[in-house]
Amino acid sequence: MAHIDLGLDEREHPGINGPLRFRPETAKPLGELAEVLLRAPHPTLTPGERELIAAYVSGLNDCNFCCASHSAFAAAQLPAGMRLVDQVRTDLAAAEVSEKLRALLDIAGAVQRSGREVTADLVKVARGAGATDLEIHDTVLIAAAFCMFNRYVDGLGTLPPEDPAVYGKAAERIVRYGYGAD
Repeated sequence: MAHIDLGLDEREHPGINGPLRFRPETAKPLGELAEVLLRAPHPTLTPGERELIAAYVSGLNDCNFCCASHSAFAAAQLPAGMRLVDQVRTDLAAAEVSEKLRALLDIAGAVQRSGREVTADLVKVARGAGATDLEIHDTVLIAAAFCMFNRYVDGLGTLPPEDPAVYGKAAERIVRYGYGAD
C-alpha cells in the first residue's frame, strides 16, 4: 500500500497511475513532459530509443515499475524488441546497439548517478560516435526526468501491478495513444 491514501484501489491503478489520479493538476504537465520527451517527433532519436533511455535509467534507479513499464514500451517500438532491452540493461558494453546510442546511454547513466558526472569526455565520445547536441541534450533531459519519475513512484511506495501482462497492455496503449491517454 502506498505511503499515503491515494483514494483509489491501487491494484487497479498501480505504479505511477495512482499518484497521477490522486493529483490530476500535476498529472497533466507530467504526462505532457513524458509525451514530448518520449514520443514527440524527433529528427533522429526514435521513440523506441528514447524509451530505452528511460528504461535504462529506471533500471539503474531500481525502480521496478518504471523499468518494467518503459522496457515494455521500448520493446514494442524497437525492431529487436525485449531481447535488445534486456541486453542493454544487463550488459551495455556488449549490447547490440550503435556506438552513438551506447555513448548516449553512458551519458544517461552518468546523469543517473549525478548530473555532475556528465563530463566533457563523455560528450566528446558521444559526438565522436555521431551524436548531435540535440541528442545529447535530450538524453540528459530524459535521464533527469526519469530520476524524478522513479523517485515519485518509489517515494510514495506505490504498488506494482500484480499481473506482469499489464506492462504489455500498457505498451500497446502508449504506442497507439501516447501519454495523455487513460
